[in-house]
Amino acid sequence: MSASNTNFNLLSFVVADLARHPVRVLLFLAVLVSAALVILSAHHNRQMSIAIERLMQEKDQLDVEWRHLVLEQSALAEHNRIENLVKSQLNMRRPLPNEEVVVRIK
Repeated sequence: MSASNTNFNLLSFVVADLARHPVRVLLFLAVLVSAALVILSAHHNRQMSIAIERLMQEKDQLDVEWRHLVLEQSALAEHNRIENLVKSQLNMRRPLPNEEVVVRIK
């Protein structure tokens, strides 16, 4: 017997055996598909975890920036409040450019 004849006999034997047990073949294919889906699901889960971590870091940075802006706003509002009190209670105003006097010390 030649090698090609043996390979053909082996191939026909495997095909015949698979045809006799279609349920086992389907179960085997189902196991392979299930394993591939588990791998894809784990990969997707890791990618989503990385994205969540990045978004949490961005949220923290934006929160810090927002706190700085609130502090800046309160500081500016305080200056504006003092200026309004000076105008209303003490009748003070900003001097006009021609009323300004520059003092130089030498």
